[in-house]
Amino acid sequence: MGVDFAFLDSGTGGIPYMLSLKEKVPAASCVYLGDTAHFPYGQKSPQEAASAAAQAVDLIVKNWKPKTLVVACNTISVTALDDLRSRFPSLPIVGTVPAVKLAAKVTANKRVGLLATNATVSHPYSEKLIKDFASDCLVFKRGDPDLIEFIEKKFFAATKEERLAAVRPAVDFFAKNKCDTIILGCTHFTHVADEIQEAAGPLVRVVDSREGVANQALRVFPGSASSLREKNPSVKEEGLPADKSFFFTAASAEQEKEYRAMCEKFDIPFCGLIK
Repeated sequence: MGVDFAFLDSGTGGIPYMLSLKEKVPAASCVYLGDTAHFPYGQKSPQEAASAAAQAVDLIVKNWKPKTLVVACNTISVTALDDLRSRFPSLPIVGTVPAVKLAAKVTANKRVGLLATNATVSHPYSEKLIKDFASDCLVFKRGDPDLIEFIEKKFFAATKEERLAAVRPAVDFFAKNKCDTIILGCTHFTHVADEIQEAAGPLVRVVDSREGVANQALRVFPGSASSLREKNPSVKEEGLPADKSFFFTAASAEQEKEYRAMCEKFDIPFCGLIK
């Protein structure tokens, strides 16, 4: 046996995805790994990203034997998902890709912004998503490693004013291009969804893939969503961590302080370093 769902990201970006699934199925057991030793994935080549992700998944499988893996990272998903599925053929793996299809449905003026990592905005997979689902839209792409760095290392201790200032360059870029819809194409940006919405104003839609990813994870789970809902959440398998436990692969003292603050905010057990 093992945990029901494991979540993988380069850092803290996938936390809202885990919480979204837990909201749907509170009894599902989850564990989270931030592969902070390889942060940021968005600045790596596809080959580097695939190699680092494979190491992280191997760590997850050996320690927690998940029934389903959610790759809660857009960069890993667009660069390495096929490689991971071939390396771990018996493990259902759900990726996270930019919500281009949703954005194309909700935009009124057909001008859409894609906010992501440099790797995601430049990857052919993103171009294919746009061609397949938003061919009638103008899509303005922005890679924003500075905002990702802020979210990973400063966000949870930042004031509201600092958070709004951090998202302002991205919001101004999309406003200049008259975008009425902004896609959060990096899971880290879901942490600042409210700030982006506030800065962009009520006429702009901010969309992400949390709902779709949670639904897909429940669809591919080797069992049924109803069986998960019938579980007794107080029964925990011996040797497995507490539900929603957060682990990371590397951190400075300052980063660890940030991670502890995040865990306290979301009521997540902080479990620290794992190798």
